[in-house]
Amino acid sequence: MEELNSCKTAIEHCLRKKAFAIAHLYKEEKAMDMHIHDCYELYYSISGGKQFLIDNRFYTIAPGDLFIINQYESHKLTQIDNSVHERIVLSIYPDFVKRLSTPDTDLDYCFSNRNSRFQHKVSLDKSAQRRFLYYISKITSANGYAHDIIEQAAFLELLVMINSLSHANAAETVVRDYKYNQQVEDILAYINQNIGQNITVEQLAANFFLSESYICRIFKQATGTTINKYITARRISIAKAHLNEGDSVGTAFEKSGFGDYSSFFKAFTKAVGVSPKKYAGLSVS
Repeated sequence: MEELNSCKTAIEHCLRKKAFAIAHLYKEEKAMDMHIHDCYELYYSISGGKQFLIDNRFYTIAPGDLFIINQYESHKLTQIDNSVHERIVLSIYPDFVKRLSTPDTDLDYCFSNRNSRFQHKVSLDKSAQRRFLYYISKITSANGYAHDIIEQAAFLELLVMINSLSHANAAETVVRDYKYNQQVEDILAYINQNIGQNITVEQLAANFFLSESYICRIFKQATGTTINKYITARRISIAKAHLNEGDSVGTAFEKSGFGDYSSFFKAFTKAVGVSPKKYAGLSVS
């Protein structure tokens, strides 16, 4: 399998092939704003650095950290600096993982299991880091006869490893610290608890007894995006989840918290690339 050098290209390959793609990144891509996409994502940090905002949770990034993100979770790298950040990103088509699963082994578990103790981040020890990189090397170096079988076999082993680690991670009783800034953490929690309601910067500022300029500034400094862009990304994520569950476009619109259908239609189409109605049809098929 070809090793790509762009996340966007990997996502395109994944969606076109309906399988998976790997990007090994050394140089900095222009950081995307808070976003969602129709692929699962595995983000493995080689050099560490930066910070992840996934839905309403902040995570620091250290060498050997693996982040597991599903297609409904809005996310963004924050705390951008000028140093080189080496990482490997896998874009995975959700139905591909489901097809590889068996009645006894749910390989989709690490992407679909979400509970109060769930952590998107799994910190790999040295042994697990070597195994992860071994599987990536086996996938990307396969060529010649039966290369496709070798790639899929190595990918299966990789998924088994990650799901085993996810099961162990979910069983831990101590919740790891993912807080970054308490004020921003409280703002994110409030937004997500009230995402179905009308939320404005003015309302947030009044609720937290802060000025509008100050609340906008600390939010942008902590997350790398604006309050309104974050709210829009979360609402699109919610709408996608409802459409994938078979709900009507009208229901998805009502549950996502957009103030009017025109705003919902424009924001959804711009972010996802197709209209809500077309996306619903693709989900059913």
